[in-house]
Amino acid sequence: MWLASCPPRLSVTAALVTSGALPQNVSYAVKSSFLLGFLESVPEVAAKLKEPNAKDMKFDEVVEQAKEAAVLVLVY
Repeated sequence: MWLASCPPRLSVTAALVTSGALPQNVSYAVKSSFLLGFLESVPEVAAKLKEPNAKDMKFDEVVEQAKEAAVLVLVY
């Protein structure tokens, strides 16, 4: 599983200087296994993690759980 995020803005100047191209629709992704390892290494967070759910669910239930699990990550 991949977790993706869309940053508010990428430096167009830095991208042009670095790659010679202008960025369009830039997104970043993190493998969920790396993220889980990181979250489990923080005791305060690890205690709040839920067990994986492997049961069959209706589409609406999946959507609701995805909404509850989504977070905004700001990187400076």
